Amino acid sequence: MFEFEPQSEPLPEHLMQPVEVRAVDMPPGHIMDWHHHVWGQLAYASQGVLTVSTATGTWAVPPERAVWIPPRIEHRVSARKGAAFRSLYVEARLARELPPDCGVVAVSPLMRELIVAVSRLPRDYDPGGPGGRLAAVILDELRQLETIPLYLPMPRDPQLLEIAQALSDEPGDDRTLAQWAGAVGSTERTLARRFVAETGLSFGAWRQRLRLLASLDRLMAGEPVTSIALDLGYDSPSAFTAMFRRTLGAPPTQYLARSP
Repeated sequence: MFEFEPQSEPLPEHLMQPVEVRAVDMPPGHIMDWHHHVWGQLAYASQGVLTVSTATGTWAVPPERAVWIPPRIEHRVSARKGAAFRSLYVEARLARELPPDCGVVAVSPLMRELIVAVSRLPRDYDPGGPGGRLAAVILDELRQLETIPLYLPMPRDPQLLEIAQALSDEPGDDRTLAQWAGAVGSTERTLARRFVAETGLSFGAWRQRLRLLASLDRLMAGEPVTSIALDLGYDSPSAFTAMFRRTLGAPPTQYLARSP
């Protein structure tokens, strides 16, 4: 279990600089309810796992990852196990040069150190001095961040949403799509077609993504891979590990070893 840094500050009402970093330590279960900013935001946790939600879906944000949120996007941030939240803000003019959609991105060791360094600067740092040069490097890094598949699109169709919310509450539920069809009063073929149309994923791929995201904060909290795999509906730890490796490029133990 990690320890939070003592620094904790409220969200700003406006930016003093083109690039700022704010530090907010989120205790377990803490939620920053629905809100938006006129600036862009890179939501990053130096420790712990964040969950960022918008009207269209949910992103899981473990260390070494962050989620880019363009200006004026309504979003909600939570940390089931707690997180050391380091939020990077980019003024709207500069944010227009960055992706127009939300997405999880890889955070390089350089970017991580830049975020930490700027978080220690006063808000009125000299944009023509060392602080401004750090901010310029951050912007260069933001322009080349790599997107990672840690996004769970949520369907809008009422029947699909009922299934999606039930599985979000119990990711280990292993009912087939045919069984779900009976539960919501539809057919398997209809639900399968709608799932792809609304989320871009088959039902099986969507549930696999959900289970991956559900595993992250449990892994970061030190829970055994075996218990996580079985709780999430996998027949064996090896099946869970294979899925994890295919999606994130490393088995859980190696992936966690890379996290700060």
